[in-house]
Amino acid sequence: MTGIHQGHEHTHGEGCGHTAVKHDGHVDYLHDGHLHHQKEDGTVEEHALEVGGENPEGHNGHDAEHDEGHEHGPGCGHEAVPHGDHTDYLVEGHLHHPHEGHCDDHGPVEVV
Repeated sequence: MTGIHQGHEHTHGEGCGHTAVKHDGHVDYLHDGHLHHQKEDGTVEEHALEVGGENPEGHNGHDAEHDEGHEHGPGCGHEAVPHGDHTDYLVEGHLHHPHEGHCDDHGPVEVV
């Protein structure tokens, strides 16, 4: 957890319109570049996927594959996902991280 999202009026849950992903034994929702965890009391926590295990950071020897010339960033058409202290982009169930003219594959994410 990285903090509480203040002033969040939307309630996340099944059918809320945001992509749901499994994270640390629960479900979080991707919302405007944030990973939100909806608590039963209405509080929305800001989460980030942890670095390690299936989701390493840095160049891990496996480049992510996508259309030639596509660059990830705001407005690229892929959802931003907080991962450790950086932002990755969700592409077909994998985290893509732009790096020196290519994309590193930072591992799978389970979309539910």
